[in-house]
Amino acid sequence: MSDNHVEPQSITEEACVATPKTAYTIVESEQFQAKYAGFWIRLWAYLIDFVIIGAVSGIIIKPIFRVVGIEITSPSFLLFSPYKVTFLILLLLYFTLMTKLLQQTVGKMIMAIKVVPSNGGDLTWGTVIIRETIGRFISKTLTVPYLLAIFMPRKEALHDIFADTNVVHEQAYEKIITEKRVRRLDGHQLPEGSNL
Repeated sequence: MSDNHVEPQSITEEACVATPKTAYTIVESEQFQAKYAGFWIRLWAYLIDFVIIGAVSGIIIKPIFRVVGIEITSPSFLLFSPYKVTFLILLLLYFTLMTKLLQQTVGKMIMAIKVVPSNGGDLTWGTVIIRETIGRFISKTLTVPYLLAIFMPRKEALHDIFADTNVVHEQAYEKIITEKRVRRLDGHQLPEGSNL
């Protein structure tokens, strides 16, 4: 019986070169986005606005009520006096018109913050009415929803969540670094969208 024993061939280095080496590299990109305004700066802006509305009310509305003979302190409907209802309407009109026309009230101008839609673009009347009338009325009545701005990642209060808006600084930005894995073939970067 003849012995036909064949030695296994060893794989040489040239055989390995036939399959390309695949490696990944990480590409970083930087983007800047407006910094979200926190609870305290928004509170100061609101207090400034409240002082302005109180001054307008004291200078214009109270004298009109006194001249007409309407009581300022006596409650009539749901424990709200006509003066308080008028003050609330003035407050809601102020916030609605200023936010729609300028994206900020006087208090926000002083604090250099403004209201922007979460998805970009311009504020619509629908967004502003939901935010500044319905949302703010609920927040003002309950007070607690304003505190959501402390805990939410984008620092939104309840009326921001209703209207899908954010309050951001005008001149402050945050740097966001994103990392992306890119395949490389023999030290060359593949075109975007290429698959191996």
